[in-house]
Amino acid sequence: MHVTVAGLGVSGVPAAKVLHARGAIVTVVNDGDDARAREQAAELEALGVTVRLGDTASVSGSAAGTLPEGTELIVTAPGWKPDKPLFQAARAAGVDIWGDVELAWRLRGPDAAPWLAVTGTNGKTTTVQMLASILRAAGLRTAAVGNIGVSLLDAVLGDQEYDVLAVELSSYQLHWAPSLRAHSAAVLNLAPDHLDWHGSMEAYAKDKGRVYQGNRVACVYNVADKLTEELVREADVEEGCRAVGFTLGTPGPSQLGVVDGILVDRAFVENRHKNAQELAEVSDVNPPAPHNIANALAAAALARAYGVPPTAVRDGLRAFTPDAHRIAHVADVDQVAYVDDSKATNTHAAEASLASYESIVWIAGGLAKGATFDELVAKSAKRLRGVVLIGADRALIREALARHAPEVPVVDLDRTDTGAMLAAVREARRLAVAGDTVLLAPACASMDMFANYNKRGDAFAQAVRELGA
Repeated sequence: MHVTVAGLGVSGVPAAKVLHARGAIVTVVNDGDDARAREQAAELEALGVTVRLGDTASVSGSAAGTLPEGTELIVTAPGWKPDKPLFQAARAAGVDIWGDVELAWRLRGPDAAPWLAVTGTNGKTTTVQMLASILRAAGLRTAAVGNIGVSLLDAVLGDQEYDVLAVELSSYQLHWAPSLRAHSAAVLNLAPDHLDWHGSMEAYAKDKGRVYQGNRVACVYNVADKLTEELVREADVEEGCRAVGFTLGTPGPSQLGVVDGILVDRAFVENRHKNAQELAEVSDVNPPAPHNIANALAAAALARAYGVPPTAVRDGLRAFTPDAHRIAHVADVDQVAYVDDSKATNTHAAEASLASYESIVWIAGGLAKGATFDELVAKSAKRLRGVVLIGADRALIREALARHAPEVPVVDLDRTDTGAMLAAVREARRLAVAGDTVLLAPACASMDMFANYNKRGDAFAQAVRELGA
């Protein structure tokens, strides 16, 4: 079969290798022509794969306006937008387009481990890691895979055997995965994000909702987010598959929730209309911020759908350690807490972060990705002691603050260099008083100033350490 792989990177290279090893005639096209791309291209060309780099790959008017000769299938990196000329040509020719997730799903063996899938605007990685920890506590062979950094192709085709996989899926990946059918799946929340890629909120939600299609046991939704429940209602699932909600309040039947500081299950118990099963204490969740408790409940729901006992939920949550840059306490300086939530790259994530503290000096800004900030600022205004703005699109946040929190002092740092973070932390220290939290929750992407959100968080932590030196 003649297969064109669109994009190199962490998904394209494994896909090209897997397809070539199975006898496909593979051509790779890639936007970039930098040193890393050339290195990857050389590696593939040594195997006999054809690679096209740079401006002949995918830009309008180039060779990608027509398919590489003989193309019968396209396998794309998840980030490639659907309006690429290559894809327009494929659709016109009736050629299927798969993502790496679709390829992994189709190549898995007949006895492959079932998938417990998680998507949502925010909290995906943490929830999948919690889920994997719970599954391991139950003695199951598992891994956290997918958008989390471990290739699904490696998990599905490698030598390691698994009982079940905890799978993080982005909206990009779901867009290109038409035949995926999970054992059970959760949509954690939905808020405007990546609209420049999807084109509209409706299209974004539709792609997220693909995770429910064909579910066998449970579709897990957020009771506080009606959009997620609507996606469950619209899903075509297997007979007997149940809708299971999670809530920070007292759960009703077929829900998981919180009662007197206890995480409880009223979905996977006998006589759920009258009974509830204790799973863990809120204090077992690290950190016990409201949005993270919601993540824990979603993970618990998927694990319980798979048949995990209650003790494994408790033990798995206790064993879980969150990744860096996710509402991570860096230090206390002069009775002020400094918290790194650089992973809050959109308004929905920043709102959850801001809701976790009472009095905040907020460091925000970066690349807005088409977002607006009025709702975020209006909801969070009463918590703000002051704001320090950095990054390319900081004016959008400044204008929202002027409209909805005009009394809050704002420092606008007209800088996008990496050294701006130290200046931002120093300004935040000046604004803060004892008992406050200086919170890096940018509500924006990092690439205007930093290579990624990890580097941004590292710069914040280093700046905080310099304060305390």
